Amino acid sequence: MSLSQITDKNLPEKVSSLLTNILEENPMHKSFLKGALEHVNDNELAVLDRYLDFCESKGHDLAYMADSYLTIVGDTFQEQIYFMKHKQYRHKSYADVAGHVYHNKDYMDQYMYGLAITSFLWPNHLDMGRFFVETMPRDMKGKYLDIGPGHGYYLMKAMELGSFDKFLGIDISEASIKQTQAIIDHFKPEYKDRFTLKMIDFLEAEGLENGSYNAIVMGEVLEHVEQPDVFLKRIAELAADDAYIYVTTCINAPAVDHIYLWRSTDELEKMIESTGLKIKQPLRLPYEGKTLEESEAEDLSINVAYVLEKI
Repeated sequence: MSLSQITDKNLPEKVSSLLTNILEENPMHKSFLKGALEHVNDNELAVLDRYLDFCESKGHDLAYMADSYLTIVGDTFQEQIYFMKHKQYRHKSYADVAGHVYHNKDYMDQYMYGLAITSFLWPNHLDMGRFFVETMPRDMKGKYLDIGPGHGYYLMKAMELGSFDKFLGIDISEASIKQTQAIIDHFKPEYKDRFTLKMIDFLEAEGLENGSYNAIVMGEVLEHVEQPDVFLKRIAELAADDAYIYVTTCINAPAVDHIYLWRSTDELEKMIESTGLKIKQPLRLPYEGKTLEESEAEDLSINVAYVLEKI
């Protein structure tokens, strides 16, 4: 299938090859990619192209990257079918998913690479990334904490945009720690003495001082844990009084490792505001083509991102 059938954009070489590989494996993804390419701009495509070049430098060809992306697409589709039938997520606890997701290196590698690509090709994911860029304070100094950096893209972006002195990333997955280390070593080698990565459960991490972090970012973590309110309370404890706090999650959004289900933005936001945090700037992204109210009524996926502050 020719890419000219879905876009008239002059795509960067590696992005073009990636999309060709995706369509060869899954021609049914054509209409989705057409809409995605209408949403992403040329600068974002150039960033994706550089990311793919980085992945190739690590020994992952574009066929592997396409397969990584389609692994997420396929797994999510299967979980959506389950959710539509049962109106609940398949798994309810960390133990249900840890073995075959977080501690499965081969799967987790593909999962993280695929997720990074969704940051550009899934419109709601792209919009959350844009929101992060728009709201990130440019002149704030001090300590920056990333809880669950995953593929490392947001942590790298914070280094590019902000003026923070020290960066700490905490993740439970060895694959995530290694990918984050690799992307920062590649794109931000000058930060090698200013960032630390720890493979540990956030709630068990030692040496984190209350009130000492000037920025705390937690992207796509809350839906993966059994007690998201406990994570939010811990963030409130660690944040400085004027800290920039950025959190994303999702509602009615089944995935292979999602275990905590919110049914509405109201339910989620009441939880957030019961933990010592206040919503300063919300971004609520309903299912494509639907309103927020329709998405909630029809149990359709909603993505959300919030800039929070301490109460």
